[in-house]
Amino acid sequence: MGETRKATFVLPVALIARMRHLVDLGFAESASALVRESVEERVRQLREMELAREFEEAARDPLFLADQREVEEAFSSAVADGLRLDG
Repeated sequence: MGETRKATFVLPVALIARMRHLVDLGFAESASALVRESVEERVRQLREMELAREFEEAARDPLFLADQREVEEAFSSAVADGLRLDG
């Protein structure tokens, strides 16, 4: 898990009660673990959204697209060589 630090956040009372209930049922090790797992998952989702946005931006960037075409052309003969069957 790495280094940890205590932090204070404001959450709705009903959410805290549901979290404690889930911990009592054994679905999470502790309220802190449930919060950590939930935040880690949401951060992962947001990172995926960020990457998708960056890919969308790159797909509209003429310089990036030109560079991609250049790379494809440079490797086209290597790909074709790999597809040839000796025999």
